[in-house]
Amino acid sequence: MDISVALYTLVIYKVLLLLIGFWSQRRTSNTKDYFLGGRNLGPVVAAISYGASSASAWTLLGMSGVAFVLGVSAIWIAAGAVLGCIFSWIWIAPRLMRYTRDKDQITLTSFLAEDQREQKSDAHQGVRLVASIVILLSFVVYIAAQFQGAATTFSSAFDMPLIESLVLGAAIITIYTYLGGFWAASITDTVQGGLMLFAAVLLPTVAFMHIGDWEAIRESTLFTREAWSLTGKNVGLSALGFIAGSLAIGIGTLGQPHLLHRFMALRDAQALKQARVISIGWFSIVFLSMFSLGLMGKILLPDLQDPETLFFELSSLLLNPLVAAVLLAAVLSAIMSTADSMLLVVASTISYDLRLQRLMPQRALLVSRLSMLAVTVAAVLIALLLPATIFERVLFAWIAIGSAFGPTILARLAGMQLAPTSVMRSIATGFTLAVVLSLFPNTTGDWAERVLPFTAATLVLLFPFFAMGLSARVNRKEAIE
Repeated sequence: MDISVALYTLVIYKVLLLLIGFWSQRRTSNTKDYFLGGRNLGPVVAAISYGASSASAWTLLGMSGVAFVLGVSAIWIAAGAVLGCIFSWIWIAPRLMRYTRDKDQITLTSFLAEDQREQKSDAHQGVRLVASIVILLSFVVYIAAQFQGAATTFSSAFDMPLIESLVLGAAIITIYTYLGGFWAASITDTVQGGLMLFAAVLLPTVAFMHIGDWEAIRESTLFTREAWSLTGKNVGLSALGFIAGSLAIGIGTLGQPHLLHRFMALRDAQALKQARVISIGWFSIVFLSMFSLGLMGKILLPDLQDPETLFFELSSLLLNPLVAAVLLAAVLSAIMSTADSMLLVVASTISYDLRLQRLMPQRALLVSRLSMLAVTVAAVLIALLLPATIFERVLFAWIAIGSAFGPTILARLAGMQLAPTSVMRSIATGFTLAVVLSLFPNTTGDWAERVLPFTAATLVLLFPFFAMGLSARVNRKEAIE
């Protein structure tokens, strides 16, 4: 890739993002504007920013890399992510939008910590504290993965050292989010989501034209028998575990604060209906395109050492420098669109949920912005000191927070009256089990790490209902006797 062309393209792109940040700052006058855009998000912005924030670097870099390694069986991972998106938009979105609007709740933690008995007990505050800790621990790791992706992009394009790449990527993301808050994040995410969609359609199309036809792919000797199998090298129970673990990636979607905040910020029910169609379509195209790119990459670059660089290598190989530079910007878009939303969630957690803004009630926005800067520094340090692949880091944080929050979100939106103590135990169980299982050797498809924490958290949450049902049956039996 011509470095000067890539550099000029990226400079123009980054200046555009910063200008959006300055413009958005004018629309941000209070914490509700800063964290939810005044609950006035339109369908296109909500839909595409949701997709871009969800897909992140692991879709363009990680999904294509996994398909390169696993072959056809990687389709289950894409299917899990798309199904999670569909369920969220159809079932969760309308209920969460109405509920949080009626209760005037600004953050997901406020929704989780609500005591439906209208009693501000210690347990109610305990839920708020535990949920905040889970968000902080998970999202700092998640943001570190996005910064790592930005560093990989800069290093690949400009041969920049890792530290300089990390700092530059983190600085750009933080500046425009610091200035404009939710409006800046949502509008830039929409621009970035458009770039991601363009890249996801263009590169696989060019790769396919270069190969010739599907017959050439099917007959390629580079694919083993396992690569064409829907379960890879797994058979029997191992195959079931692989499929379950891959599909369970969709579970994480149900509890992600940075995604659910898009539902909370929607303008009205009509905007939600329109956004639903746009977002599901966007999601499906991007994931299936990156899956296809991974398969075609096996033919075009069979000796590739690092699968997560497949996107970059094919861009340089197949496209002219200017178009390749635009696709490079698309990768940075994937990274930034997730990192900016997560920075906002963490800032709201520290300043609003942990009540840090009470220290300076007249400067609540400043407290939120300073919280964001502190998180940025922590994420950069983690990206430098704790090496791991983008895919591994993202999946850990994704599953941990989805397992912690997902059961409570589903139960509360289903109309169940939840005691704060049950919610607190459920959140702690889901998160702790996800952390513990991530330390053990991987099971087939990582099904234990992805399925068991969510299941255990659900059982802990619903145990009081089972106990009350059993007690009622015993009492009825005694009354009859």
